[in-house]
Amino acid sequence: MKTLIQNGTVYTNGQLIHTDVLIDGDQIQALGDFGDLGDEVGRVINASGRLVAPGLVDVHVHYRDPGQTQKETIRTGSAAAAHGGFTTVGAMPNVEPAPDTPERVAEMAKRNREEGLVHIAQYATITTGRSGDQLVDFAGVKEAGAFAVSNDGSGVQTAGTMYQAMQGAAAAGLPLAAHVEDNSLLFGGVMNEGERSRQLGVPGAPSVSESAQVARDLVLAKATDVHYHICHVSTKESIAMVRFAKQQGVNVTCEASPHHLLLADKDIPAGDSNYKMNPPLRSEEDRQALLAGLLDGTVDMIATDHAPHTVGDKPGDFTKAANGITGSETAFAELYTKLVKTGICSLTKLLDLLTAKPADLFGLDQAGHLEPGKPADIAIFDLDHESEIKQEDYWSKGINTPFTGDRVYGATVMTLVDGQVVYERKED
Repeated sequence: MKTLIQNGTVYTNGQLIHTDVLIDGDQIQALGDFGDLGDEVGRVINASGRLVAPGLVDVHVHYRDPGQTQKETIRTGSAAAAHGGFTTVGAMPNVEPAPDTPERVAEMAKRNREEGLVHIAQYATITTGRSGDQLVDFAGVKEAGAFAVSNDGSGVQTAGTMYQAMQGAAAAGLPLAAHVEDNSLLFGGVMNEGERSRQLGVPGAPSVSESAQVARDLVLAKATDVHYHICHVSTKESIAMVRFAKQQGVNVTCEASPHHLLLADKDIPAGDSNYKMNPPLRSEEDRQALLAGLLDGTVDMIATDHAPHTVGDKPGDFTKAANGITGSETAFAELYTKLVKTGICSLTKLLDLLTAKPADLFGLDQAGHLEPGKPADIAIFDLDHESEIKQEDYWSKGINTPFTGDRVYGATVMTLVDGQVVYERKED
């Protein structure tokens, strides 16, 4: 039976058009003005006044499953993604045991299919156990289902290891997504070193802990021709180096997170560990550089770095709290409200950064596009009415976000995966 989404403003091929979307089974059949199709359609969804977009794509989430399921599971994490309008996500490999062998990757891919409410692409690690210098079998993990490799949460500390990893990933045709952080430059810091860290009396780490490793890796990436992807870029120096490297033909992409685009270290209230993440919130100058990079194409995509923790993981003591905030359920509304409605970024640009760009650059060829023949992965958003982000509405196990209580536009109304509704907002 077919489904018809009528009267919406549809984002397709980089444009916003007023049209209907006809779904046949798990695929988009056609776009157009279909009127009344009678018994041919089993459900008509009225999208009048709504944005109808390709399901959002997030190449950076943490589902904690297996090993830390008190924080999140595949089921709850993917439900949170659906609540935020995401239909394809990339699950990072910092779970226990880590997917560092073809067998473990295959098992994770199987569980993702069976337990996920959205499409979950699986990262393998770069090194065994996500630490040390023992490289994984790159060809083997790709054959088993990995779409990319990453040690996210830990920077690869040894240049020789990274060089060999890039060679192996390039040979296997796998993107290498790097958490860029030189541990020797942290000096015990738990937030960005600057005026705010001194005001709060919290140990600060210099931003060169990121940019120094970016510099190293860009040279290695040019030498190996790997697709080198920088996770959660956060400093003005990193942006400048990526911009230059692209001009020199380096195959580099990078992502920015909503929290680094919208917040700076000056926004951190004393004692609120929901503002603690890694990389930390940087200076306002860094934030403005990220926004400039987003607008000029240096930043290729937005990714949430959804990182749920228990309440016990986030005590009031900033120095002892775990790094990370949730992001799947707040990302689109926060970005639309604070970037699009304020005139900083166009809606089409934001949607491109959240759909086609991540899908195309990571080879997720069934995601990111709303057009005939593609899977019916669709998100419908309410751009016209303000709502409050409430803790009780989260589908994730994690409530660790500084965005709770914000009043925003762009709430998700409905999310479909393969033509099936996996989230639908309850109307008041």
